[in-house]
Amino acid sequence: MDLGLTGRTAIVLGSTGGIGAAIARGLADEGARVVVVGRDAERADQVAASLPTAVAVTADITDPDAAERVVSAAEQAFGPAEVLVLNGGGPPPGPAGDFADTDLGRAVDLLVRPHVAFVQRVLPAMTARGWGRIIAVGSSGVQQPLPHLTGSNVGRAALAGYLKTLAGEVADRGVTVNMVLPGRIQTDRVAQLDQAAAARNGVTVEEARRTSQATIPAGRYGRPEEFAAVAVFLASAPASYVTGEQVRCDGGLIRHH
Repeated sequence: MDLGLTGRTAIVLGSTGGIGAAIARGLADEGARVVVVGRDAERADQVAASLPTAVAVTADITDPDAAERVVSAAEQAFGPAEVLVLNGGGPPPGPAGDFADTDLGRAVDLLVRPHVAFVQRVLPAMTARGWGRIIAVGSSGVQQPLPHLTGSNVGRAALAGYLKTLAGEVADRGVTVNMVLPGRIQTDRVAQLDQAAAARNGVTVEEARRTSQATIPAGRYGRPEEFAAVAVFLASAPASYVTGEQVRCDGGLIRHH
């Protein structure tokens, strides 16, 4: 299948490792010109150098000027952004009973404000050209809140509400807006969660991992490239009639329809 991504300009936030790097690689393999974004300049350069056509931009997406700097760099290198992948780290784990105003602010500052700023920066060019793809890396916690991840549950749910509203506003202008919801994908973030669960429950990290994997019908954690394949399809031309959706890639973790 021709995904129609050859020559498209794609910005992938948080793409110096894990899921983000896998998505950047998947888009590049389909011919997209990729802008690799991350806080670590050396890692960003390494990822970009490993792709056929890519540039690296060092940025912390929570900085007020990050959206302008990153998108301007993309435009200078390749032209207007046609694919935007929203991705970034979440707040530390913690129970809802201890969730304070400062925790709420942190969740919004990490998971809502930066992504809205990037969307607002690329959207005018997408609608003017009549073609655009906005894909957010969410979490299964958007549909089934995850224990001890209150900040992530709150922040990602807020972003989901914004994106669902936006999808309905721009669908008739050739722009699709979707979320891909990972369950447990084998990344540094999941390794940290396993370590936190082990400390919380007084078990080894391996025992915590086995307990987690036992809740997944597939019986294992997903691979970043498996998740990336879903995101790349949503960025494609054939996915033009898919918008406003939350697509799970979780090995069956969430049991409801």
